[in-house]
Amino acid sequence: MGEPVGVREQVSVTGMILKTEPAGEYDRRVVILTRERGKITAFARGARKQSSRLLASTNPFCFGVFTLYEGRTAYGITESAISNYFEGLREDFEAACYGMYFLEVMDYYTRENNDEKEMLKLLYQSLRALLHQGLPNRLVRYIFEIKALAINGEYPGLPEREVPFQGSTLYAVNYIVGSTVEKLYTFTVTGEVLEELARIAEIYAKRFMDKKMKSLEILNEIPC
Repeated sequence: MGEPVGVREQVSVTGMILKTEPAGEYDRRVVILTRERGKITAFARGARKQSSRLLASTNPFCFGVFTLYEGRTAYGITESAISNYFEGLREDFEAACYGMYFLEVMDYYTRENNDEKEMLKLLYQSLRALLHQGLPNRLVRYIFEIKALAINGEYPGLPEREVPFQGSTLYAVNYIVGSTVEKLYTFTVTGEVLEELARIAEIYAKRFMDKKMKSLEILNEIPC
């Protein structure tokens, strides 16, 4: 189960593992957001064995280069060179919950054979921001949510007619939408602006996300 059928060629992709699940007795089925081919599904044979060289590199958050065999119906992972495991998330439960939420959002938004380079870049930089001690996790979340909408072409403009927001909040939203991913996480806001960004992100989420995120349920139970 999970073995690629009709292997044609070997390819290398750069990406991050969004989720993983058991397949067969010892295999893993993983979903990878890649720079070259968008979101793909691949199987790692024997990856659940303690002796497997793919054991550590087929877990969520792993970012690096994956060597694949492209089959008729599936990819098969043969090698991996991980450049970032985001190990710091294992030591911070709250940050890890936010990180899992980011992975879940990306799995929802991205598609196979789409150009998802900017989404991958956003995911990578957002996980790095979670490990930055000077940035509140909630701020990272709202920046991530708003920017993901913008990259996906669904940003509807400022919701000024629904709720009046102060000027500094509107400036922050415009900055998030208009800036490059590399410059996203270079500012902080007051507590009042943070709460207004939360309201804006909630308005957008209700309008554009029709799936309940399991990780978000856990996040909502964490005291602010």
